Amino acid sequence: MDQKQFFIQVQSIPDSLYTVEEFILGIAAELAIEEDKLYGIMLSVSEATTNAIFHANKKDPEKSVSITITADNELFTVAIKDQGTGFNPVSIPDPTKPENLLKDSGRGLFLMRIYSKSLSFNPSPLGTETVLEFDL
Repeated sequence: MDQKQFFIQVQSIPDSLYTVEEFILGIAAELAIEEDKLYGIMLSVSEATTNAIFHANKKDPEKSVSITITADNELFTVAIKDQGTGFNPVSIPDPTKPENLLKDSGRGLFLMRIYSKSLSFNPSPLGTETVLEFDL
């Protein structure tokens, strides 16, 4: 397959998560992504989008989240761009430590790291771009 690119921009409201999930499912169907790989992609993109909407953009409907997907035969790359002020990923507590097991936060980044080939953050004055890569 030649490289393909897809793009969506959604409002920073919780209901946009459904729109993003449908977007991913449509791409997965078009590219015939295997179900076992799709689970990790869906979970990771959902977590990253949730972080962008809730934590970065503070559910401000005037702000948006942009998602760009690039795919070829071997790699599925998702870039999620918010309009927040940024964060320090090192400051997020490890959810596997005993003192954090019952906490409600910190699991999203942990899951993204488990399911993706790579996870990176590109901060800028206009927001942070979260980049996830998955093997196909």
